[in-house]
Amino acid sequence: MIESILGATTIFAQLGVIFADLVTGSEPDFFILRSAMRGDGVWLWGFIMTLAGGSFVAWIYRLVPFIDRNLESTLMVVSYLLIGAIIFIEVIRRFVFSEQFPWSTTIPGYLFLIMTWTGCSYNVRLRTHLSFSEFRSKMGRLPQMSMLFLDATLWWGICLLVIVTSMSVVANAGNNFMIVTGTDNVMVWWFLITLPFAFVLLSARVFQNLFEDIRKYRNGDKMIEQAVLGGQ
Repeated sequence: MIESILGATTIFAQLGVIFADLVTGSEPDFFILRSAMRGDGVWLWGFIMTLAGGSFVAWIYRLVPFIDRNLESTLMVVSYLLIGAIIFIEVIRRFVFSEQFPWSTTIPGYLFLIMTWTGCSYNVRLRTHLSFSEFRSKMGRLPQMSMLFLDATLWWGICLLVIVTSMSVVANAGNNFMIVTGTDNVMVWWFLITLPFAFVLLSARVFQNLFEDIRKYRNGDKMIEQAVLGGQ
């Protein structure tokens, strides 16, 4: 247990060092972080990020409703527009001018990564993921609440798994100075870091939904409602 605590502390410390390097314009060193991500404390770190990080972001959402309403949707729309613009321009350049930027086939893929996983968080909040609502609506209130707790637990488990494994990939990419294909100085980890970030956002949405479910259960309100795709 002591090793796990020390390992998690090392990961947090190294993330702080990397952030400080970015702020000061220095080249971040991922070597110690990559080694720590292979140690005993990685799952404890992931557990803290999933629950403490998610609850902190949920608090930010409550404090600043504008961020709550617009964060994921803005990231999705901007990513989608950039993907469309790059593809549109490069098709014209390829077939009209017989030239093409070498990164035009790789950058859209990473932008799609951002759009997809922030969209996953967004739709958790809207409850438009598969939830068997027709079946659950026929259950009693206590079984319904039990199923909603199960949903939250499963989502947090997915967040823990993705945050830990994706951060390990980020550390490895940074340590090996992986560059986006077709570019000279665009690092792969700049894009990959959005994956654990997106699942911290997802964890926050799970907290929001669970708090809302508990409130409805206590007040006797209807708990299972039909989700609407694209609704608010």
